[in-house]
Amino acid sequence: MKDYESRMKELGVSLPDLPPAAGAYVPAVRTGNLIFCSGQGPFKDGKFAYIGRVGETLSLEEGYEAARIAALNCLAEICSVAGTVNNIVRIVQVRGFVNSRADFTDQPKVVNGASELLIDLFGDAGKHARCALGTSVLPGNIPVEVEMVVEVRGG
Repeated sequence: MKDYESRMKELGVSLPDLPPAAGAYVPAVRTGNLIFCSGQGPFKDGKFAYIGRVGETLSLEEGYEAARIAALNCLAEICSVAGTVNNIVRIVQVRGFVNSRADFTDQPKVVNGASELLIDLFGDAGKHARCALGTSVLPGNIPVEVEMVVEVRGG
């Protein structure tokens, strides 16, 4: 079993407290060896770290950082079911939604904030299928929402 907790320390990242649900849903659902996590935004230290539209009020770099924070929140959701990041076998899929200006076309570069963190943390097991979609608005005017599907040990 890989020691992803040690790798997180090397990277200087840690899992945040589980963000509060914004609606009538659970943070993550396990079926067999898969965990599906609910969409997460850039919630950090009790509030959203970024608010606004990428390409309008936020830069691509700020969107990238927002996606990175959202990915950590997804991992926190996953660990609420899996127990630890060390129980993750691989990241299967990432979906990123970017609140962006109508003519902004760099959504993949924004969602790379999530993808590159996962690859840095999990190595080849962090490589995943993905979509990066632009949208005109997200709840609370957050810039990014990320959701994931992961494979975990056991069943």
